[in-house]
Amino acid sequence: MSHPTRGPRTTPPERSRELLARTWSYLLSGAAVVPMSRDDLDRELGERLDELCAALHAEPFADRPVERIGERLVSLGYVGEAGLRVTVDVLGKGLLALPEFQPVEAYAQRVLLGVGALSCGFLAANRRSVFEQQESMQLSMLKAVRDARWNLRESEARFDEVVTSSASGVLVADLDGRLVRVNAAIAEMLGRPTDELVGSDLLDLVHPDSRKHLAEALRGLAAGERERVRQSQRLLRENGDVARISLTVSLVRGGAGPDQPGHFVAVVEDGTELMLLQAELHRQALHDVSTGLPNRQFFTTHLESALRRADPVRGVTLYHLDLDAFGMVCNSLGRATGERLLVHVAQRLTSVLAHEKAMIARLDGDEFAVLVENTATTPDIGTTVAAINRELSEPVYLDGHGLAATVSVGVVRRPPPDSSPTEVLRSAEQALRRAKAGRRGQWELFDPEQGLADRATDLLAVRMPGALEQGELTARYAPVASLADGTTTGVSARLLWERPDGAPVDHDACTGLAERTGLVLGLGEWHLATACGQVAWWRQSGFTGALHVGLTRHQWCDGDLVRRVRRVLGDTGLPADRLVVGMPVGVLAEPDAVDGLTVLAELGVGTSLDDFGLGPDDLAAVADLPVRLVRVSRRLVARQLAGDADHLAGLVPLVRAAGAEVLVDGLTTPEQAAWWHRAGAVAGSGPLHGEALEPHVVAARFGPRTG
Repeated sequence: MSHPTRGPRTTPPERSRELLARTWSYLLSGAAVVPMSRDDLDRELGERLDELCAALHAEPFADRPVERIGERLVSLGYVGEAGLRVTVDVLGKGLLALPEFQPVEAYAQRVLLGVGALSCGFLAANRRSVFEQQESMQLSMLKAVRDARWNLRESEARFDEVVTSSASGVLVADLDGRLVRVNAAIAEMLGRPTDELVGSDLLDLVHPDSRKHLAEALRGLAAGERERVRQSQRLLRENGDVARISLTVSLVRGGAGPDQPGHFVAVVEDGTELMLLQAELHRQALHDVSTGLPNRQFFTTHLESALRRADPVRGVTLYHLDLDAFGMVCNSLGRATGERLLVHVAQRLTSVLAHEKAMIARLDGDEFAVLVENTATTPDIGTTVAAINRELSEPVYLDGHGLAATVSVGVVRRPPPDSSPTEVLRSAEQALRRAKAGRRGQWELFDPEQGLADRATDLLAVRMPGALEQGELTARYAPVASLADGTTTGVSARLLWERPDGAPVDHDACTGLAERTGLVLGLGEWHLATACGQVAWWRQSGFTGALHVGLTRHQWCDGDLVRRVRRVLGDTGLPADRLVVGMPVGVLAEPDAVDGLTVLAELGVGTSLDDFGLGPDDLAAVADLPVRLVRVSRRLVARQLAGDADHLAGLVPLVRAAGAEVLVDGLTTPEQAAWWHRAGAVAGSGPLHGEALEPHVVAARFGPRTG
């Protein structure tokens, strides 16, 4: 069986050109730098190949169209000799292999002429490009030289302007120290004309005692051992005086070569005004601006040295003074008047202590300190404080207002010489706080034992927030029992701080500590919420008694008290009539506190007056306010137990006549409870009925008690 014969495969002319153009593009991109993508280069060379083939087919053959193709190659980028070699090699072989240039014998000469014309066009265009680049580079170099010269002239002019107008003295010296240029400022400093200074030796202007030191520094600068020289120097004036100056010398290079030393440039600052300014700044840093007295920093330093040199027998005495009612002066007459009053106080203190070896300082705000180095004639503390207050009590007229002042004083007498200034100042501040406790115009002598106790109390107060966060503070509950049958009618919530590193702190001490720092508001709300939540939970087990919570003065004066109580009752679900909040009778003088008590009573919350005494104002308050209970003061209960009960028998009927029931706190014996029951009291609490205990212990005691 015969098969048809298959002829040779032929490639279309367009496809042959495309393959040749891609080969040309591939080899050219490897030999030249062309800023085109491969696809763009393929397209560009394909178009140039089409133009070349058209020129080779044209009759008659012309060189110029082919030369333009060579010129176009130069414009593609940095093609160079390697690119031309690749182009000639690819086209010389590839064109003769194209079907359209067959037979080879017929087109060989024309292809050879075309490749030659392309090379000629390429070389001519490449030569022009090189010439253009050289011309552009030459122009750039000429411009750079011109710009450098202009910048140099501008820099020199600017330097001249700076040197001429500078308030600092400027001297330019050669490497031998000979002055070649100076400005008017240095001439004025030295009292010499500029033309006299030029040509002189820099070292001749320096005081003889300092010349050697400056000469060594200049040699090190010229040798490259230092970048610049800074010295405090003394220059000689024309009249023989000495000018104290600050000298800074730098080395400018560029003499015989770029890195070779050229000349010295010295800048001179007149140190006279600078020293005065430094002295004034130092004085201001150590003195109060308003009064001119030493400030705390200066006083502390002085105190340290005074303690070391103090007479071993008489020692020193430190007075820490606080101006009474200074805030009222500033509030009513303005801060400016207050500052003028402080200046007056400083002057009066200076006058009183003029005959003593004493330093008076303003510490902070309206606080002053006086340190007296005692002698045989130094008055005692009481006499000194009395003299100060007597002098300050004389009115001074400021802005038409006659003002007088008094001071509260904390005193430290003869502190040990090895005491630190900080410790002594802290002791005086502690004594001042005790002097100001509820009174003004008094003085208090620091007692080391009392000071230790105060610091221990302060330490507890500042540690209490952390104790609350760590769960060391808990709520305990003391039963409130009926005096008729001993049944539990309620519980009184009490705080207890179970310290891991010390003895427990009871309720009264906890609230006292919290009052000192302001923590009592947050702590009181936490205590109220904890107790209300506990009683609400007990109510689910059948407990029907009331919760008694005593509030402090700070809590009653809190503008948010009513909102806090309402929020706690809402969160815990405890009915308002099951809560009884107690107000100390000492708070009745606070209008805001009384308003808060009235609002809480209107909301259904029970109210009581705690620490109730026998005063007529206490009884009047029971009649005027919506008070449900009166909690008799423990001191009255103690007096009844001691047998002093005649005047107490009529107390309960008076309270009941005013519309309140009586609760007795601090009962210890059945006989005592019976006496108060006969007097008309309805309930009591204390050791007889159980101390404040943990919630689960108190819950187990709900129910009647037997005497």
